[in-house]
This record gives sequence, C-alpha cells and structure tokens, in this order.
Amino acid sequence: MGLISWIIFGALAGWAASIVTGRNSRMGCLANTIIGVLGAIIGGFLYGLLTGSSFTITWSWISFLVAVIGAVLLLMITGWYGRRR
Repeated sequence: MGLISWIIFGALAGWAASIVTGRNSRMGCLANTIIGVLGAIIGGFLYGLLTGSSFTITWSWISFLVAVIGAVLLLMITGWYGRRR
C-alpha cells in the first residue's frame, strides 16, 4: 500500500479501536491515525508470530480486523485505554 493508503487505513482502524475501547470522544483524528497505523504494524507482526506466515496489509476485512486488534492492544498497553481526563 502507498503512504496515503496507510494513513487512510490507519485512521479507520484507529477510529474503530477508539470506539471499541470507549475512547472515541477523547481522541482526535491525528491520534486515531497514529494509533491505527502503529496498530496495523503491531497486529501484522503478532499475526506473523502466531501463524508463522508473513502478513501484508492490504484492503481487506481480515487486514482491517488485524489492524484494529493491534490498535486496541496498543491502547491497552500504553494506558490510553483507562486514562480519564
């Protein structure tokens, strides 16, 4: 995927992860995009470790699910999940 596709894909995955974790009202567009892109990288890495196969991020439902799971894990690990303002 190109850079613009990564940004769009990351924004959608980060937005979905913020909804799943209940952080949607406290996260902005930029934070959603960063969390989504990093979540896609983390999710793809974990998918490769668990299945033993390489995983490429393409526009598919499985890729989106992997990216959202990675983003949710990132939100939980960093503590953004439970932090209240």
